[in-house]
Amino acid sequence: GNKISHSHRVTKRMWHPNIQKIKVNVDNTVKRINVCTKCLKAGKVNKSS
Repeated sequence: GNKISHSHRVTKRMWHPNIQKIKVNVDNTVKRINVCTKCLKAGKVNKSS
């Protein structure tokens, strides 16, 4: 897709995922990793409490 400005200049649109740095349980140890919010909502990552 393209990003179109008010003066109708056209540039290639960049898409960036919504990355959050959260604490996660990995092999019974707590690590801080970068996770996208789509993965958090889908339950693919277990947040540490």
